[in-house]
Amino acid sequence: MPKLGLSADEVLTTTRSVRKRLDFDRPVEMELIKECLNIALQAPTGSNEQGWHFIVVTDQQKKEKIAAYYQQSFVQYLEGPRQPTKLHSDNASMKQTQEKVLDSAQYLAANMAKAPVLLIPCCSAIVKNPKLPYAGLVSTLGSVIPAAWSFMLAARERGLGTCMTTVHLLYEKEIAELLGVPDDFAQICLIPVAYTKGSDFKLAGRKPLENVLHCDSW
Repeated sequence: MPKLGLSADEVLTTTRSVRKRLDFDRPVEMELIKECLNIALQAPTGSNEQGWHFIVVTDQQKKEKIAAYYQQSFVQYLEGPRQPTKLHSDNASMKQTQEKVLDSAQYLAANMAKAPVLLIPCCSAIVKNPKLPYAGLVSTLGSVIPAAWSFMLAARERGLGTCMTTVHLLYEKEIAELLGVPDDFAQICLIPVAYTKGSDFKLAGRKPLENVLHCDSW
């Protein structure tokens, strides 16, 4: 499959959460998804567990049902503390940026079913055990999320856009039943995948490094 020819640094710094620039009218080849997943399988995994599983959803009826659950979750998300315009509310310079993030998120929620592919990474359901020690939770999630990110990086180099979201997890049980996910596995996130409209993605605005860097102590 053709690649964009980006450098490693370019892939790492321009893999954005793509929503409004997803091309819903262009099919995504399954072989391309598999190619990206094969790269994702090279991600680090604690104790070489390789406990990840990936559900690729292309069936339109199933995508529509997942999208319906997503939209129901999104209503609750808008009322919660992590709604974009509620974050950084004390920083007037970020007001416009956060409003754009919200608008983009609303667009994705309204159009989720149109994405050619929905990818759902899964791991051991032990992460849902409230008695699991914090170290065990982080270890399990940390052995799957890098693979999901690697998939997104591989997709970027191949002209695909992605957006990692967890909003649907309020209906994780219902979606698990829809997709036949075994009880001993849990969904980690949802990643819509589509070709992008253009490929000229840029670096995002971020806090300066000196605001978040701590050397030897906090």
